[in-house]
Amino acid sequence: MQAKKRFALLGSAAASLFLLAYLSGTQLGHRGTGQQAVGAAVPSRWPRWLGGPLPRLAVLEGADPQVELAPGGPTGPTTPLRAPHCRMTNCFDSSLCARNGFRVYVYPTPKGEELSESYQKIVRSVRESRHFTADPRKACLFVLGSDTLDRDQLSRHFVHGMRAKVQALPHWNGGRNHLVFNLYSGTWPNYTEDLGFDLGQAMLAKASISLDTFRPGFDVSIPLFPEEHPQRAGARGHLHANDVPPVRKYLLVFKGKRYLTGIGSDTRNALYHVNNGRDIVLLTTCRHGKDWSKHKDARCDRNNEDYESDS
Repeated sequence: MQAKKRFALLGSAAASLFLLAYLSGTQLGHRGTGQQAVGAAVPSRWPRWLGGPLPRLAVLEGADPQVELAPGGPTGPTTPLRAPHCRMTNCFDSSLCARNGFRVYVYPTPKGEELSESYQKIVRSVRESRHFTADPRKACLFVLGSDTLDRDQLSRHFVHGMRAKVQALPHWNGGRNHLVFNLYSGTWPNYTEDLGFDLGQAMLAKASISLDTFRPGFDVSIPLFPEEHPQRAGARGHLHANDVPPVRKYLLVFKGKRYLTGIGSDTRNALYHVNNGRDIVLLTTCRHGKDWSKHKDARCDRNNEDYESDS
């Protein structure tokens, strides 16, 4: 089990590093509206990341690279969630980063609101990083103080009135240069991606995001992690990222629910094909929802037994 814990810690660290690299490196190489041109030199105070330049995202997506959105909000067609044509070229003002470097501001949590343990870890990680600033005038990126991780209205962590709260933020500006985190949206069994408020030009860091709504080079796909997931890994020297072959016993470990119906069920029901019981271990349970037994298949009894016996 120690190996499983180390794998979970590594996954969290990798996701955090990817997110920081994505935000402070790759994205800022593009220009904001009326600002730095694509391919222009990155100021020396910004970190330099390995790898060659990427093709223009607008060209890759077949979008019109000349489409620009007004600073006050999107002018083109939008979905209930966001401005679908947003890319770093038209919905991110990189001049804010050019003035003060990559600085992240976290809004204060409104009075009376409680943050979930998971969102507390995200906010705490940002505030303890070298990129944090307590001065919004120096910020390049803004993170909400309200918890948006769980947008399932049946959840105890669901925050009501987010539409009005977001619009009331002093630096919202249609969502520009804002990053919104989300793990769950909608409710079982469909889990629609309606967050209950308009993202506008804000970037979305989301787990299990749909290809139909994902905006490449703008939104961030993050792993789904449990509330008890640790914020930090072990002591220095415990991470052997460059060891080949790896020193860990397990290459992949997953323990969770597999949906018998609804969105995601096809994928999760097929995971058992990669489970070899040695270095790839996948433990799933069919017990999900009140009527799960009506949809149980031939593997459910064995899956449930293995899931409950291996802690």
